[in-house]
Amino acid sequence: MGGTFDFIIVGGGSAGCVLANRLSENPNNQVLLLEAGPSDSHPLINMPKGFGKILTKEKYTWYIPALPGEKGKRTPETWVRGKVIGGSSSINGMQYLRGHPQDYDHWEELGNQGWGWREMKRAFMAMEDHELGATEDRGVGGPLRVTVSRGHYPALDAMIGAGESLGLRRFEEPNESIEDGVGYTTCTIKEGRRWSAARAFLDPAKKRPNLHIETGVLVDRVLFEGQRAIGVACSQNNVAKEFRAAKEIILSAGAIQSPKILQLSGVGPAQHLQALGIPVVQDSPGVGGNMREHVLIFLQHRVKEGYSNNREFSGWRLWKNAFKYAAFGTGVLANPGYNFTGFFRSREDIERPDVQIIGDCFSMDMSKWEGWKKTPVLESQPGCQMFGYNLRPESQGSILIQSRDPREQPKVTHNYLSDERDREISVRMFRMMRKFYEQPVLKDIVVEEMLPGPAVQTDDEILDAFDLLGGPGYHATGTCSMGVDSKAVVDERLRVRGVSGLRVVDCSIMPTNVSGNTNGPVMATAWRASDLILEDNR
Repeated sequence: MGGTFDFIIVGGGSAGCVLANRLSENPNNQVLLLEAGPSDSHPLINMPKGFGKILTKEKYTWYIPALPGEKGKRTPETWVRGKVIGGSSSINGMQYLRGHPQDYDHWEELGNQGWGWREMKRAFMAMEDHELGATEDRGVGGPLRVTVSRGHYPALDAMIGAGESLGLRRFEEPNESIEDGVGYTTCTIKEGRRWSAARAFLDPAKKRPNLHIETGVLVDRVLFEGQRAIGVACSQNNVAKEFRAAKEIILSAGAIQSPKILQLSGVGPAQHLQALGIPVVQDSPGVGGNMREHVLIFLQHRVKEGYSNNREFSGWRLWKNAFKYAAFGTGVLANPGYNFTGFFRSREDIERPDVQIIGDCFSMDMSKWEGWKKTPVLESQPGCQMFGYNLRPESQGSILIQSRDPREQPKVTHNYLSDERDREISVRMFRMMRKFYEQPVLKDIVVEEMLPGPAVQTDDEILDAFDLLGGPGYHATGTCSMGVDSKAVVDERLRVRGVSGLRVVDCSIMPTNVSGNTNGPVMATAWRASDLILEDNR
């Protein structure tokens, strides 16, 4: 036995760090946080632009095969997730977006009372410390530092100008409204350092004697007595352990691992579990279903010398930039994954933007791409990139365990672009992205389109380009969906339906995608969930 605690949190990622902080504020609560990966002490984690390198390190990263469905995008992929304290907030591109208020109001319309924008806005504002200062819609004084990217470059200024010439407004920061717009992104960086969920929420709580953090712990399954969750079985350094919970177990392992743990524990589609010899605790057919992910595609252009940062990441310039970063916390190594972002409508007759674009003034040498276990190589010639994705996809994938072995990754079926509406939006999005590069403000910067290339013109050719250049936004949600229908896995208080003593708190509970990057919404979800958990355990 590893001990008994009031609360056991499975997963030390974005949600788990928030929960660990807030549940341990009361010294009477004994809280255990379990993380499969190691601590987040590697210097490349703290360096914002070090994320491209840390993604290649298996010690800190899960590599998960994702397969195509019967239609839509036809190519397999490898998805990456953080396997480290801080989870994916320790390895991501650090963009901070809330999503649209309508996203959350829609959740409430689906029957999830207390998850509308009114409550979620309070959570965002409570946790934020925004460098632009307090407004009625922006928080300061919270633990999460939010800054506007410092990576301002002539090519990106021109991209913003191109958006303005297309009728998009230039915003001060992208969360200030839900109108179409372009500008520099907001990010979770503080004084040139990645400000992960671990930095913001876990570090201030680490010294509390009632908070216990264990790393290198792979949770095999939740233990039940009847229908009540009482503990977890796990392994740490190849030693089997069990931890018991007097009050609750909270799965915060993410959209892939949380449904996997539920299924291994006997909570999931009964027929599938029985076929694997797993005793069924609760037939919950929605576990692992309803998976929604942002599928993106990128355009890559050759630009004139002086408008790309490609050469800043090799040779003597890299050493110069490393010194600049070490000495002052500034320069290209202090930038988030991408500095530029924007939002637009794929059609004029829709209520709000349904497309996000992200860009920067560097470009990848795709002929040398060998997957995430190898360091990505930038082009030797100057180039720039723009990504785009449909914000609210309808296509749904799935996650199903393949055996009773907790070390085996589940079968992930991405099923991108299987819905006709997603295909239509993606084609219109691609054509709009091309229009950016046709604007006069870029005529003295852009030389030519390199990928996918000007030969790609028809709708079918554009969709075919997704097979070559499309990929995940790493924003999968919905696999333990919150709701009131027969496929809902958790209720509006995030309690797993059909059992007691067990909740799920992470992006898997989101019934639909939020309109943007998911890291901020995951932390706000955990903040809101903390209130509910504390209320229910008074």
